[in-house]
Amino acid sequence: MVKLKLLSYVALAVAFSSASLAQETTVSFKKYDKQKKVDVLVGGKLFTSFLFQDALEKPVLYPLMTAGGTVVTRGFPLQPKPNDPVDHPHHIGLWLNFENLNGLDFWNNSYAIAADKKAQYGWIRTDKITDMEGGTKGVLAYHANWTNQAKEVILEENTYFEFSGTKNQRIVDRVTTLKAAQDAVFKDAKDGMLGLRLAHELQMPSTQDEKFTDSKGIVTIVKGGDDKIPTGNYLSSEGKTGDAVWGTRGVWCKVYGKIGADSVSIAIIDHPLNPNYPTFWHARGYGLFAANPLGEKIFTNGASAKNLTLKKGESVTFSYRVVISNGPETLNPAQLNAMAASFAKK
Repeated sequence: MVKLKLLSYVALAVAFSSASLAQETTVSFKKYDKQKKVDVLVGGKLFTSFLFQDALEKPVLYPLMTAGGTVVTRGFPLQPKPNDPVDHPHHIGLWLNFENLNGLDFWNNSYAIAADKKAQYGWIRTDKITDMEGGTKGVLAYHANWTNQAKEVILEENTYFEFSGTKNQRIVDRVTTLKAAQDAVFKDAKDGMLGLRLAHELQMPSTQDEKFTDSKGIVTIVKGGDDKIPTGNYLSSEGKTGDAVWGTRGVWCKVYGKIGADSVSIAIIDHPLNPNYPTFWHARGYGLFAANPLGEKIFTNGASAKNLTLKKGESVTFSYRVVISNGPETLNPAQLNAMAASFAKK
């Protein structure tokens, strides 16, 4: 178990939180019932949109932007940009799901799956917004059902988002509770739980093509070679960098790079009450940035596994903080440790 290195940062956490509070900007929402979309505005400017159309196979936050309006998520497949990678069409914005729940793959479901294969994939169907309230902390909550293709419910999901922002920062706190409508087994798998697909600029530079095969045998090749756009790198709370972050545990991990003249970073912070804390990082150079506490078998080369079983009526909660920063400098490890200490108290 990796130890959280925070004891020396308590005073810094208080000071950092106080400084951030003084600069906080008002959050507001615009709901579009027909489009099944809620825009999240910070200081009157669009930060992200909550999209919950069934056609997406899962609800997502998309796109995500810095305080300066720079988009930090990939455009494809909803709003493709020039030179956008077109691999993994199920990677859309920020989402939460899992590769193997009662034998169904929720993670890899997308429009690209052939109709005769769809029965192998799960669906997250959002049926209502349960709370929406603006302020210095904007609250958006929803209810959804994790179902098979016959719409039989396996899990009920209640998710609570808290949005906030300052001059050079945007924060999303996500708390998701999953309640079993029937016995439910999350079988240890690589692809889960909180996923984020990065803008092309935040990918890691690479000269190699990468080949990926998902749980259903679908092969994807991600091109390397002459791509000069990526500027990104990873750093974890344990000091791991780049490709070495993948499959390791940490309290937080950040990706950082240049988009235009801005230094941009996105940090994901784990919560001590999450299962199998601290999480494993499924952080790939081609642009997938994910926190997966339930992929222990593949991340440890089979040395151990983490399966999670919920009996009917039981529940589990996953909480994460996502911090997007821009400006001359991005958040340093001391600041991220302070934010982790603050988040751990929630």
